Amino acid sequence: MKKAGWLLLAVLAAVLLGLGLRGCRGNVSEELGYEAKPVIYLYPEEKTEVSVKLYYDGGLTATWPAYEDGWNVTACPDGTLFDAQGNEYSYLFWEGVSDTTYDFTEGFCVAGEDTAAFLRQTLAQLGLTPREYNEFIVYWLPKMQENTYNLIAFQGEAYTDTAKLAIEPQPDSLLRVFMAWKPLARPVTIRPQALPPFERIGFTVVEWGGAQVG
Repeated sequence: MKKAGWLLLAVLAAVLLGLGLRGCRGNVSEELGYEAKPVIYLYPEEKTEVSVKLYYDGGLTATWPAYEDGWNVTACPDGTLFDAQGNEYSYLFWEGVSDTTYDFTEGFCVAGEDTAAFLRQTLAQLGLTPREYNEFIVYWLPKMQENTYNLIAFQGEAYTDTAKLAIEPQPDSLLRVFMAWKPLARPVTIRPQALPPFERIGFTVVEWGGAQVG
């Protein structure tokens, strides 16, 4: 075959391969859905052996410490955790993907440049401590602050029904803060969301996480 013929075949093969790869990426994206990245803090009144099981309607992509048949840790009142080998952790972490549909009937439209101040004020109002909301902000702010606007809605059953927790011993108070959000090019009008207060009583478990939608 002449050189020009081989060149034409090579170009066609490259084009077809590129189309095939793009198709694969699109299919994976549609199957995996949204991402969630929660962390779980445990605050017993005294050093306690705690078991945490996650029943997630999706696929786990990462956990720390490793999630096998649940997490089994020794928890201290300041939130420090130890596994059976004596390794120390600040919290339990998991990441997953699901096809959950989040609720944006109420929420907040926040300018990207105002996101840090909004999160600090709102997360404190929801009941997170400075340590907890600072760790939340450090994770999510870089993904949000450069957007023109962000549509933010804190989730209830849309999230908790997807990611159920079973904790032993059962906590006296449980706070699960999960933020779904969308980057926006222009502002939208949305009914403001009511944010209930949270009181820490006895053995307290606190979770925060979030998902970018769209």
